[in-house]
Amino acid sequence: MSTPRPVTVRVPAKVNVQLAVGAARPDGFHDLANVFLAVSLYDEVTATPASELTVTCEGPDADKVPLDRTNLAARAAELLAARHGISPDVHLHIAKDIPVAGGMAGGSADGAGALLACDALWGLGSTRDALLEICAELGSDVPFSLVGGAALGTGRGEKLTALPVGGTFHWVFAVADGGLSTPTVFGEFDRLTEGVEIPEPAASPDLLDALRTGDTSALAGALANDLQAAALALRPSLAATLAAGTEAGALAALVSGSGPTTAFLVKDVEAGRAVAAALTASGTCRAARVATSPAPGATVLPT
Repeated sequence: MSTPRPVTVRVPAKVNVQLAVGAARPDGFHDLANVFLAVSLYDEVTATPASELTVTCEGPDADKVPLDRTNLAARAAELLAARHGISPDVHLHIAKDIPVAGGMAGGSADGAGALLACDALWGLGSTRDALLEICAELGSDVPFSLVGGAALGTGRGEKLTALPVGGTFHWVFAVADGGLSTPTVFGEFDRLTEGVEIPEPAASPDLLDALRTGDTSALAGALANDLQAAALALRPSLAATLAAGTEAGALAALVSGSGPTTAFLVKDVEAGRAVAAALTASGTCRAARVATSPAPGATVLPT
C-alpha cells in the first residue's frame, strides 16, 4: 500500500466588520453578533504521514506559535482522529502569513486548515457538517475559517449564516508589535461595561445591506466593534495607528476583532497602497498589509 501524498490547505484570515458583544453568560462566554469577512491573507497547512503527531511552523512571528498539543492545528488532528478511532499520526507544517495573535483568526485558520488537510490525507470523506461540528469544538472562530466568504456568527460566534456580498472590498491591515489575548480583551470589556445595561447583540441592517450591494462607502459608515474600547484601553498606542490610517485617506478604521491588528477600509487598490505606505512611514505599526475581501474558505491546493 502506497504512502498517501502530503495535502496542503490554504485558509484565509478574517476581519470583523461588525462585532456586537452581549453581556457575559454564566459559562463565561458572550453572545455575539459577529459579521465575518474572509480576507486575502492566508496561512497554508500541509499534512504529511508521520509516525506521531508533530507541528512545525515558518513565516513572520513563527517563533510565537506553539508547537505542542495546545496548537489548534494539533488539536484538530486529535479530535478528527478520535472521531474515527484512528491515531493522529501526522506531521503538520504551518506556513504563516496571517499575523500571530492579531485578531485575524490566524490560529483558528490553522485549526480549520489542519482539519481539512487531515481529513483528505486520511481519506475520511467527512461531510461539511461533521467538520463544522469539530470546528465549533475547537473554537468560536474556527467554523468561519473553514467556510470563508462572509457570514453572521451568533451564539459565541460559531453558529454561522452565510451572507451575500455584492462586490470586492479593499483593506489595509496594520500589524502591531506584540499580541493581545482575546480572553484579556473580553475581560476588559466586562470591566468597562460593569453596571451598564448591554443590549442583545444584533447585526446592523445597514451593514448587511452594504455588504449585499457592494457599497464601500456605506460599509465604511457601518463598521463597528464593541471590543475596540477594551483593546484601546489595553493598548493605547493603537489610537495613533487608527489616526495615521484615517489621515492617509482610509474611509474607515477599526480594531480587527480583539486586536491588536487595525483594519482600514479603502476605496480601491491605489488607495490601499497609499494608506499602507503612510502607515509604514508613520512608525505606529510594524507592517502594513493590503488585502481584498471576500476570500474563499479553507481550500485543498492541487499537488
